[in-house]
Amino acid sequence: MPNQNHPTEAGDPTSAPPARVLVIDDEPQIRKFLDISLRAQGYQVALAANGGEGLTALAVQGADLVILDIGLPDKDGHEVLKELRQWSQAPVIMLTVRAGEAEKVAALDAGANDYVTKPFGVQELMARVRGLLRQHAADPHEALPVFDDGHLRVDLSRREVRLHGEPVALTRKEYMLLALLLRHAGRVVTQPQLLKEVWGPTHQHDTHYLRILVGKLRQKLGDEAASPKYIATEPGVGLRFVDASQWKLPDL
Repeated sequence: MPNQNHPTEAGDPTSAPPARVLVIDDEPQIRKFLDISLRAQGYQVALAANGGEGLTALAVQGADLVILDIGLPDKDGHEVLKELRQWSQAPVIMLTVRAGEAEKVAALDAGANDYVTKPFGVQELMARVRGLLRQHAADPHEALPVFDDGHLRVDLSRREVRLHGEPVALTRKEYMLLALLLRHAGRVVTQPQLLKEVWGPTHQHDTHYLRILVGKLRQKLGDEAASPKYIATEPGVGLRFVDASQWKLPDL
């Protein structure tokens, strides 16, 4: 186990709030082990058991670093990494039992920052986590970009939504829906995918939930279904965030 008396960036009371680490792994014992180990070093920890949960957690809550298993039940880790890299530059450490050089090269070429083979030593992993967080903190442009078209501003890193400069109070599910559409901006997200990620796998046919939620979200964003500025309906298919061009680096 890590030396809990050893000071780290995360545990320094004079530093910024503790870094948030998202662990995406389908093995409960690995998630529990990493949760305990990371919290012992002073980090905030979020856990996800599959790729869909992990992408949703990252979009909704943000993370300073992601530990991503390659062997996931719903999506291959490489697929999750590819999706993640379309909208997030959070550093990623890949975990896998596959130790081949070709596998490592593929992961790094796809946008991973580091690679650890199972079984791994916790001290080595924590050292890699600290190193990547230092590099990330040194580069302000690594933060999630902000959507801002001069009217609507959505900062996924801070989980802030403003319309004409005024804060917009969204429910948890309204924000989840907006974040999901934003990270796929310009592309259609199907109804089953939205229902699964917002309400869970048992609600993939409850389309009336989605109609009610998107209606409330549109109202709060000053959007209209007939002439959408932000959320367009593709009949019988799903929803699309209309404007994918207004991503900007966050204010420093």
